[in-house]
Amino acid sequence: MPPSPKILVPPIKTQGIKTKLVGWISSLVEQPIPGRWVEPFVGSGVVAFNLKPRRALLADANPHLIAFYRALQSGEITGDVTRTFLQREGQQLLDTEGAHYYAVRERFNEYHRPMDFLFLNRSCFNGMIRFNRKGGFNVPFCRKPRRFAQGYVTKICNQIEAVRACLEQADYEFLHQPFDRTIAGVESDDLVYCDPPYIGRHADYYNGWDEDSERQLATALEMCEAAFILSTWHSNTHRHNPWLKSIWLPYNLLTREHFYHVGGRVENRGPVVEALVSNLSLKTPE
Repeated sequence: MPPSPKILVPPIKTQGIKTKLVGWISSLVEQPIPGRWVEPFVGSGVVAFNLKPRRALLADANPHLIAFYRALQSGEITGDVTRTFLQREGQQLLDTEGAHYYAVRERFNEYHRPMDFLFLNRSCFNGMIRFNRKGGFNVPFCRKPRRFAQGYVTKICNQIEAVRACLEQADYEFLHQPFDRTIAGVESDDLVYCDPPYIGRHADYYNGWDEDSERQLATALEMCEAAFILSTWHSNTHRHNPWLKSIWLPYNLLTREHFYHVGGRVENRGPVVEALVSNLSLKTPE
């Protein structure tokens, strides 16, 4: 059996990141995709950056995710720029015993600079991305003043350069817009991959997520002419996802066990059975 390809880990961390599942998801996608790979909830971008489609539309309701990847795509953010920035800000974090984190958070909430977003994302509590009702980033510090040690900075810079290389070799468009607008614009030869916040699992997201959101997503996917794959949760040690037997019942289903390490709640950082829902005939290759 050939060795598994190395997974490209993106520089931005998000709740529910699919780093450990991207190989499974990719194995279900026939390449080349005739049209575009479309993600209405791009999040960290881990699936697209590993699948490496020729063309992609990567959208999200969180403007800071889109601004970060646009800056990386344009060359505003590079590995060298990132190293200089994180070394400087990391030293101030150490000198102030962590207090500098809150200065950067205040600065980000005023100016929304992509590098400040990266700094907060990689030094906040449990790698969360959470905003208050006024749109302010409000996750507390992880309490590790030595967070940006040399090895950690190098790791992030390597992740930046890996994504930059991916973007240079393909035609990717990043858009800040609601998921329904993204889905409404797909064409019949596109393939839509949806990784929305997991309903019923207390997921934090930029705009929140509830049953109405889940139903709106199902309606949008039902009306679009393209094939889609949806990531959601199937079950954990306490309960099952009831929406799989109602909203998503008409579609095909695959499952796989997974473990999450990122999230604000302890119950969201444990084993869970993942589900892929699709209007395609799903079968994991042997």
